[in-house]
Amino acid sequence: SQWHTLVLAVSGQSFSLTVDCSVPKDVVVETPFPASLSVKRASFYLGNRRRRKGVFTGLLRQLVLLPGADATPRICTAMNFKVATLSVPTVLQDVPAKPASNEVLKYPYETDTKVTLGSRPPCTKQEKAQFWFNASRRGLYLCNGSAWISVLEVKQRLDYVEEYQNLVTNSETMGIEIFTIPKVGLFAATANRYTPPGSAIYKWTDGKFVPYQNIPTYQAQSWKYFTIGKKIFLAVANFEQNDRGQEFSVIYKWSRRKEKFITYQRITTHSARDWEAFVIEGEAFLAVVNHREGNNHNIDSVIYKWNPRTGLFETNQTIPTSGAYDWEFFTIGPYSFLAVANTFNGTSTKIYSHIYIWLSGSFQLFQSILTFVPADWEVFRIGDRVFLAAENSHSYDSGMPAPSNFYAINSSIYELNITAQMFVKFQDLLTYSALDWEFFSVGDDSFLVVANSFDGFTFSVNSIIYRWQGYEGFVAAHHLPTVGCRDWEAFHAAEGSYLLYSCAKEPLSKVLKLKTT
Repeated sequence: SQWHTLVLAVSGQSFSLTVDCSVPKDVVVETPFPASLSVKRASFYLGNRRRRKGVFTGLLRQLVLLPGADATPRICTAMNFKVATLSVPTVLQDVPAKPASNEVLKYPYETDTKVTLGSRPPCTKQEKAQFWFNASRRGLYLCNGSAWISVLEVKQRLDYVEEYQNLVTNSETMGIEIFTIPKVGLFAATANRYTPPGSAIYKWTDGKFVPYQNIPTYQAQSWKYFTIGKKIFLAVANFEQNDRGQEFSVIYKWSRRKEKFITYQRITTHSARDWEAFVIEGEAFLAVVNHREGNNHNIDSVIYKWNPRTGLFETNQTIPTSGAYDWEFFTIGPYSFLAVANTFNGTSTKIYSHIYIWLSGSFQLFQSILTFVPADWEVFRIGDRVFLAAENSHSYDSGMPAPSNFYAINSSIYELNITAQMFVKFQDLLTYSALDWEFFSVGDDSFLVVANSFDGFTFSVNSIIYRWQGYEGFVAAHHLPTVGCRDWEAFHAAEGSYLLYSCAKEPLSKVLKLKTT
């Protein structure tokens, strides 16, 4: 009436049997176990639960064959080792499913099992409870009657990064937005410097980005993709005036009939750098960063609210900013936050950036952090920990002596301290005029990639991928040659996982492929 855990390790002439994580029993035999063993047309006899005599009686809960490794260190770390498991999915630990009509109740160990190999088969009611083994991804999937559910899947690990595609752009690219339109595909919108020809939208086709649509823009800085109900929008932040001397940033709406983005609403902005879209309590907002008006960097940035009656964005709140570059919206529990990256107040780049919290229908100051031209905030989570990364671009103060290098400067990662109810510095990383952070994951591993753009001498600077190492924080793992790197975007496609970086010095951006093992 008890479960027991048995681990049998075989290597050459040595056999080791461990029962319930006790002292292993070791046996050395004369005839070694073969290094390679053909199992073609072979069958494995494990035992029969209906026999009362022999080497095995009872129920077999799990069998794991682990080539090239001893499972004992993995199993015997569990608190209750008698019921320890190696990657047993939740779906297989549940009680038996309720049978349809008058079918006989079957427990998991009595289920008729069929495993399909090859490319993804259909998953309908006819295939329900059948398994499919995906050899390319080394994963086992279960059909629930409508979709394949991952049962066992090897976690990928980042091995190296390789150059995948040279993306020729209309002109230098200040920012990139990756987005997916349901039932249409994966897209990348590039914010290009010059008009003409404006900025371009590319569609992922046959494993590459190909030109899809061109949109007139005026020294575009960034794009923001967002949805409101079934409506799909794409907003561009224009830094300069148009041909008529008007300074607008534009919201475009996706036309399902034309399968193109068309002009929807123009909003007056002042050297706009960034848009941020978010929802609070079911209401949609859109915030723009105004960088400067003429030579005045101390101006208001604006938060707009969607009016469902008029179908337009209307001014909701203004917030004073100083040479602002970026908005970053995030939530922690029931609370909503909006962080602004301030860069220059007219005399110094050593100024405070601010985090605001939504209270009583408006954003109110929550915390101020001293920064040096942060072009981007990046919020990310690892487990239940919340981090906020700011890259510092360069240090300049008209009243202070010039440093030996304006551009070699620490960028900082902050962590939310629940007790103190504030973000506290977690780690400093040396960067070179950094302009962007991008957080991404591969399997169980977490990474941060920084866009280093200039070291004081050249724009050909290595950007770095940092791997999360727990207690050690983020540790440099990969050095990537980049030129004038401005923005990083991570994305996934059917062909794999990728990074795309924009170049602010050449009309050429690059797609890099993450090679995993």
